[in-house]
Amino acid sequence: MTTGTEQAPRSEERRPGELTARELLRWTWRQVTSMRTALVLLLLLALAAIPGSVIPQADVDSLAVTRWKDEHPKLTPLYERLDLFSVYSSPWFSAIYLLLVVSLVGCIVPRLFVYFRALRAEPPAAPRHLTRMPVHASYTTDLAADEVLARAREVLGRGHRLRRTGAGDNFVAAERGHLREAGNLLFHLSVLVVLAGFAVGGLWGYQGGVILVEGSTFSNNLTQYDDFKPGGLFRQQQMEDFRFTVEDFEVEWLKEGPRTGQARKFEAHLTYQQGRDGERKEYDLRVNHPLEVDGTDVFLIGHGYAPVVTVRDAEGEVTYTGPTVFLPQDASFLSFGVIKPPVVDPQLGLEGLFYPSFDMRDGNPVTVFGDDLNPTLSMLAYTGDLGYESGRSQSIYVLDKTDAELVEVDGKPVRVDLQPGDTFELPDGLGSVTFDEVKPWIRVQISQTPGKEVALIGVVLALIGLCASLFIRPRRVWVRAVPGTMTDDGGTRVEVAVLDRSGNGEMGEVLSTLLDRLKEKAQ
Repeated sequence: MTTGTEQAPRSEERRPGELTARELLRWTWRQVTSMRTALVLLLLLALAAIPGSVIPQADVDSLAVTRWKDEHPKLTPLYERLDLFSVYSSPWFSAIYLLLVVSLVGCIVPRLFVYFRALRAEPPAAPRHLTRMPVHASYTTDLAADEVLARAREVLGRGHRLRRTGAGDNFVAAERGHLREAGNLLFHLSVLVVLAGFAVGGLWGYQGGVILVEGSTFSNNLTQYDDFKPGGLFRQQQMEDFRFTVEDFEVEWLKEGPRTGQARKFEAHLTYQQGRDGERKEYDLRVNHPLEVDGTDVFLIGHGYAPVVTVRDAEGEVTYTGPTVFLPQDASFLSFGVIKPPVVDPQLGLEGLFYPSFDMRDGNPVTVFGDDLNPTLSMLAYTGDLGYESGRSQSIYVLDKTDAELVEVDGKPVRVDLQPGDTFELPDGLGSVTFDEVKPWIRVQISQTPGKEVALIGVVLALIGLCASLFIRPRRVWVRAVPGTMTDDGGTRVEVAVLDRSGNGEMGEVLSTLLDRLKEKAQ
């Protein structure tokens, strides 16, 4: 039984900490758009970009990705599941990117309104007791109070924003440094500009790679690329019409000193043409010196060797001839490659190593130099069903030996060892292999990034905003003049105070300079 003053508990009463759906959304939005969250997301974005710099990326160098997968078969499934071979287009990287954009927009827009209101507001009136301010000073002068205030306005009017004072005000209020906050806002806005530039490039741009042997020609269309990664809104019509030929490729090798054997200079001599009727021009393509054709950049990103091999059948008919790209395995340019003559019966395949500067060390074949001073091919031959007629797409760098047999003589594998000009006769009527010469190849990356100018503008604006926020010192200054009738000595008492708004701790020097200028005017 309850008394009349007692009330039954209401079911709609909430427990402490319980939020409605609207309050929960508001709280979530405040957390996402806080500066702390933006900084955390920016740090996460930087950390997320590290795998893209350490692990080979499929859209940059697919060959390096293939080699990495071959060397790390156990880690490959995990890396593929995490999209570590295409970090910058992965869902988790895109999620961090979009959250950062939302956080910055939600953080900056309200601050813009606050800044504009502060920009239009006048400096605050002088506190009642200026002598209680952290940095202050006072002195007495024979000048009238109105004259002191007029001279204070003249001194502070240069570089400060003054408060409009009424007829009865006995102070001058001034402030400066509003551009510091503007610089801070500009820096954060420029981050959005940079992100927008990257987004434009990622959506409307494209990037592809191709290996070209010396003497070959490339035309800028989709059929010519070895790998191609378009943006989400890419259209084939935006590809520029141009072509170029690799006339020559030169490498300058270090032949003495601690870095002996390393390459110092790469240079590909190109002739290129825009459109069908364009003038043919020459260009020396070097690392970090791309060829630019109407907004499309051609970068030199790798090189290697392509032995020219001729394969003949038992009747002496040529079944395969031409340069074959061998992929470098290490810094010495020891290279691996596969030769697949398109013969139906019997199917023949060769795979092995190319040694640019062959030598024997402790009974083991090695290459002692990256330059092709003593080029040597060492390959094994396979015959059987190599999958040439299966209809399945095959990599030109992989030989499917599942249903093939190693060519042997007396139970020992037949090793095809050749130097330029040598011919090796294969057993069992499989024909012959001739090593004709060596040609260099280059790998170029061709990309169109429409948003790079926007990103560059964002970077420049970020530097301007950062300099403004670092070097502009905001402060407020007050000067009060108390008439002589209100002082003990009959003169005008002048009180000056300076308030630091940036924490730089240099206000004592500012106050001293201001006092000198005021007293100088008073003399």
